[in-house]
Amino acid sequence: MTTVALTAIPRSDFGKGAARRIRREGNIPAVIYGEGTELVHIALPTHDLDLALRRPRVVLSITLDKGSVLVKPRDIQRDPVKRSLEHVDLVIITEREAKMRSEMADAIKAAAAAAEEAGMDSASVVQALEASVAAGEDPMAALSHAVSDAEHQAEVFAEAAAHAADAEEAAEAAEAAEGAEGGEAEASAESAAE
Repeated sequence: MTTVALTAIPRSDFGKGAARRIRREGNIPAVIYGEGTELVHIALPTHDLDLALRRPRVVLSITLDKGSVLVKPRDIQRDPVKRSLEHVDLVIITEREAKMRSEMADAIKAAAAAAEEAGMDSASVVQALEASVAAGEDPMAALSHAVSDAEHQAEVFAEAAAHAADAEEAAEAAEAAEGAEGGEAEASAESAAE
């Protein structure tokens, strides 16, 4: 399951100074928003949030004063040099969308494992899986053929590369043959001139 529970601290102070203070205290400033809801400013524990954001398609269950809400990360801002978290925008999602994200995360994990077992690049298998899901296929159904799709794409690319290499060799051979014929004709002209 990709849902991670975090407890939020409400915040009412804004600006660079307030954000720095929040980060010094071990938290990350964040905002929660969604259709039909007001913007909520919060702070989340840095370590727990950083670990959660490493998971694919993570869903965060944020506990607030008024209860809990399911959210997904929309925008993650990091320091360009240190790569540490600076700010996170979170969007409210429904339980149905949370379930779909969880299924997709499970499918990605299984596809990566299957790719490693088959000795393939896991990124290409995950890409094939995501393309199938984007086309409207169920993540678990797409998982069953993601490895075979990636293997097929690899074969197509290999055949295209082999064809291109053969065409290049043929062009070089033709060029070399023309050069050799030109050299023989020049030698014949020189011996005729003598």
